Amino acid sequence: MRKLTYLVAALTLVLLSCKKEDNIVEEIQPPSETQGCNMLLIGNSFFNPYAEKLDVMAIDAGFVNHNSTIVIRGGENGRAINFWNDSSSSEHSLIKSTLDQGDVDFFGMTSGHDSINRIEGFKAWIEYALQSNPNITIFISLAPFDFPNGDPNGTRPSWDTLAISNGFSTVQDMYSYYISEILHNEIVDQLRVEFPSTKIFTIPTGWATFNLNQMNIDGLLLDQIDMFGSSASSIFVDSKGHQGEIVKNTGGLIWLNSIYSVNLNENTYDTGFNTDLHQIAKQITDSHNPNYKQ
Repeated sequence: MRKLTYLVAALTLVLLSCKKEDNIVEEIQPPSETQGCNMLLIGNSFFNPYAEKLDVMAIDAGFVNHNSTIVIRGGENGRAINFWNDSSSSEHSLIKSTLDQGDVDFFGMTSGHDSINRIEGFKAWIEYALQSNPNITIFISLAPFDFPNGDPNGTRPSWDTLAISNGFSTVQDMYSYYISEILHNEIVDQLRVEFPSTKIFTIPTGWATFNLNQMNIDGLLLDQIDMFGSSASSIFVDSKGHQGEIVKNTGGLIWLNSIYSVNLNENTYDTGFNTDLHQIAKQITDSHNPNYKQ
């Protein structure tokens, strides 16, 4: 009877996989290991750090064979529409050739868009992706605003000035409105109409920047963190608002939960900070609108 019990238990182990059609047990994996996903991730410097962190964190969390092709260009050139329009670029060709292989599970893009036709670039890439990857899942990483203290050249106001001039009490209120009314209602909702059979969700990456910056202002971080300075000990590394390591790690954990559904209360990835970045990331993902989660 004991041997029979062991046999039944062994046969009930299922190999977890991102492939929606792969529900057949092929081999027995240790319980702590699950199959990773194949990803295509395109964006700019407000996207790339989290894609790179995910590569490390996913493997650390036990997702074997996690793989990503990361295609990055700076600023507006990293938007979906500009990757699409620059059809003679090597990046455009790399994105297409990766999709042509037909084995992409997740296709992630940054939230930058054209102000006239906000869904144009996303729509074009999704249409192309579906030709060879009919079960692909799409996500958009929600980037923060740039220039927290304004452009030194005077062409962009600070976050506080920007918020007040647009009728908001805080930049957090303005960002929340921007996510809800523009990124979700006018982009994701429209894309879901265009592609009703495709899963499309968002990752609230930008809140890592806003929340950590506010916590630092309020003296709530357990590390000595400057607003501007070196990557190792600052929220921002330059006036543009590029992220320091504390923001990158928090954003990476947000991605890990949003894509792989990792329980951040149990995850043991060492961020290198005394501040509990897992809990900060968890609060952000818990607060994300459930209609736009995976």
